[in-house]
Amino acid sequence: MKRFWMTLCVAGLIAFPALMADVKAEETPQALNQMLNAENREQGITAKPMDLVDDLAYLRRVSIDLVGRIPGHTEIQEYQSWPAARRREMAVDKLMADSRFVDRWTTFYSDMLRLRANAPGGAAAMALVHKSVQENLPYDELVRRFLTANGKAGAVPEVAFVLGDDADPMALAGVTAQVFMGIRISCAQCHDHPFDKWKREDFYGFAAYFGKTRRYENDFTNTVFTREVTETSIMWPPEGVGPASERKPVMPRFLVDLVGSGQRSAPIARLETLRKAEKEKAEAALAAKKKDTSLDDLLADAGDKAAARAKGKGKSEFDVVGEAQQERRRIDLKADLYSASQLRAELAELITNPRNGYFSRNFVNRVWHELIGRGFVNPVDDFSDANQPTHPKTLDFMADEFVGSGFQLRPLIRMIVLSEPYQRRQAVGLAAVEQQEVEEAFLATPARRMIGEVLYDSIVVAGHLFDYKHPQGANQKTITERVREIVRMDGEKGSVNPQALGGNGRAMAMNGGGQMTGRGGYNVEGGIELNFDAVLAKAAEEARDDAVTVEKMEIKSPEQLEAERMMMERGGARGRVRYVYKEVERTFDDNPLFGSSFRMASPVDPEHFIRVFGQTDRTQLGVPRDHSPSMRQALMMLNGKLTHEASRVGPLEPMHKLLVGEKADLDAAVKLAYLEILTRVPDSEELAVAKSIVEEGESDLHGMADLRWVLLNSNEFRYLP
Repeated sequence: MKRFWMTLCVAGLIAFPALMADVKAEETPQALNQMLNAENREQGITAKPMDLVDDLAYLRRVSIDLVGRIPGHTEIQEYQSWPAARRREMAVDKLMADSRFVDRWTTFYSDMLRLRANAPGGAAAMALVHKSVQENLPYDELVRRFLTANGKAGAVPEVAFVLGDDADPMALAGVTAQVFMGIRISCAQCHDHPFDKWKREDFYGFAAYFGKTRRYENDFTNTVFTREVTETSIMWPPEGVGPASERKPVMPRFLVDLVGSGQRSAPIARLETLRKAEKEKAEAALAAKKKDTSLDDLLADAGDKAAARAKGKGKSEFDVVGEAQQERRRIDLKADLYSASQLRAELAELITNPRNGYFSRNFVNRVWHELIGRGFVNPVDDFSDANQPTHPKTLDFMADEFVGSGFQLRPLIRMIVLSEPYQRRQAVGLAAVEQQEVEEAFLATPARRMIGEVLYDSIVVAGHLFDYKHPQGANQKTITERVREIVRMDGEKGSVNPQALGGNGRAMAMNGGGQMTGRGGYNVEGGIELNFDAVLAKAAEEARDDAVTVEKMEIKSPEQLEAERMMMERGGARGRVRYVYKEVERTFDDNPLFGSSFRMASPVDPEHFIRVFGQTDRTQLGVPRDHSPSMRQALMMLNGKLTHEASRVGPLEPMHKLLVGEKADLDAAVKLAYLEILTRVPDSEELAVAKSIVEEGESDLHGMADLRWVLLNSNEFRYLP
């Protein structure tokens, strides 16, 4: 029966989205295959598709894409033990349940939203995204939170999106349209483009949604926050165009019409049913919780409140400061500071409306591009009449499935990675024109290089650097470094603070205990790891304390504030200092332990490994990661500490016993090296060459380090299969 309906669809008698509207989740990969193949036939594409990759190549590819690193030896063994007919599906389900899936896709969102740990509230926003991915928060809900929030940076994680562009309505208009709908309207801020349907007046109408949002900064407390005002800053006509007396506030106006407002499509019906069930489940859970509250709990709660009141009676009747704080609390500063924007709430509802096809299609296109290597629309954030999708019906089908699943990320990814387009081989050996044709038709996968974080973590996995691989004290090293000591000049003792100098003076590395330590030379491969749970806990604490903080600040007298300002200018209690330079020797156990780059505060410094391999600074809109090779990349791979440590064979890793002792087996060692680094076994010729490399070393341990270094520096390692 399904084949009959597909025949009607291909013949044009039934629309694609209507046909596939009620496809079951487990059948969506096959439906996607049928849809894409039919659309290729409609377009007259007759090129032969590439075969699917083999099982191990698929495991490597899907591990890189879903959890951000190559599979380990144990994972490979488990995968091969599963039934051949189901192992790919089982691998996908297991990888999506892995905590590293959350880390890897937090980076995807952070790139898209341009979240920066060094920007106001950026770290808290990244932690919020991490929690959202972990808890399957629907994408539309996440976007609404980022678009509507007000408050202090850090205390309200979502406000980082607005603060990322300094709450500038003009900048936010361009960013919001481009990031969430794939509509590039920034140029219309200054002029009408002859080939764009969105004009300057459209831009101003869209910017008006942000016109009442203001950014504030308190220099004394070093806090940044947003709040709403009553007057908009967006006026028409623009300044300098026409008489100033004619300028009037602009009424907010959305860019696109919502599709089928009077109709109830199948995907929207599925979404409504899903949301209704979720609401009923939440209400039932809340009712059960209230029912289970015992009388003892109520009495205990009443006792706590009584104790708190009794504790307050001990205060002096002349506690003027306390009375002032109570008066300030009655004003409810916190509620005023954190009130959401009504205009931006209206905008968020319009953007995330399931009838806004730009919203769902743009996100689907982004995820497809991330996993396949090219989008239906390229660049991914440029949907326009002059840049139509290559396969509009397939994109619409996937967008409908995304809406029907409740705007969930995991079902969308599962549909893509289990589809044939994702699993196809690369177009190797074809002429350039033929290669372009099959790649544009998704009959072959484009060559993709690992992003910087994936390359970093894959080297760590291949080299067993997530765990110690050397016994404690086996690698004692002594280095000489120049340090700077800060010495107070007020004569007090115990005021020395040594700072290691090297490179640019900011050399920091993560030691085994997770603390930051000074090292000689700039560490281009270490980083500060973010504890997302701790960041969110701190944000919640700040949100609770904000009202009290404002109260305390505002009841200080002008004389107190001026005295504190002068104290800060003079250096406070620390006083004047001078610097003393000297050389010292330091002995340490060089037994490195590397963390995941996906947990580093990002974007990292420009000199860092990850930035050199393409991570952007996330400041410019629409700038993708740069995957072009460079000499700096080659030098980092050839000479970097990360590659060096990954190549060394440690006594505590499985490889060691295959090279030393009675059970040494060079053939097995070489095969293990290929499996751990390239996720495959070598052929007979590769085995012979690899053994010769090992045997030419000072010892088998040194020779294996040479071989592993060669494999890590190969194109096969850096590129997805």
